[in-house]
Amino acid sequence: MTIEQQLEQFLSSPVFAVVGASTNRDKYGNKVLRCYQQNDRPVIPVNPKEKQIEAVDCVASVADLPTEVESISVITPPEITEKIVKQAA
Repeated sequence: MTIEQQLEQFLSSPVFAVVGASTNRDKYGNKVLRCYQQNDRPVIPVNPKEKQIEAVDCVASVADLPTEVESISVITPPEITEKIVKQAA
């Protein structure tokens, strides 16, 4: 599969998730979430400590995501990223 095909597949998800979403607008977890919103993409923030980010209800973990989520942006420190990838798989 080419990189273009991979990108097309990623962007064809009916709903996206941002693991590591943040309420801090200076952090990448918030910037990525807002980028989805600004491009009219349905997105769910994943953050175990927050109820809402950017007026969107959060879920606490990857396990709590609905099945419609097929593409996940992981914006976390490396030691957490490995665990997230295993959960997502």
